[in-house]
Amino acid sequence: MSKTDTPDVAVVVLSSAPHQEAADRIARVLVEERLAACVSQVPGVKSLFHWNHKIESAEEILLIIKTHAKKAPALTHRLSEVHPYEVPEILVLPVAAGQRSYLDWIRTETRASGAGS
Repeated sequence: MSKTDTPDVAVVVLSSAPHQEAADRIARVLVEERLAACVSQVPGVKSLFHWNHKIESAEEILLIIKTHAKKAPALTHRLSEVHPYEVPEILVLPVAAGQRSYLDWIRTETRASGAGS
């Protein structure tokens, strides 16, 4: 098997949080409940968007969530429950390829029992 392989299971979920406390809480819930193998936080993201018929901007923390495709529906549901935004960003993106050992790790870490299993 090659070092890089096409995944049969991995997806990346993008979301954003308004501040560090929310980002930490979201990440901890998703990882503790085995809905995500890993949540990376990228601070200092500036977003510009339409909201309530106005153009708004906000400093946010980008969340890059790695999970198993089968966990995406439960993760999406749980993320919307714990997220402070009325309409949180939740984008599920397929992974076209990746290092097989990393993809296997994602599968293993999200397979264990817990919420959304």
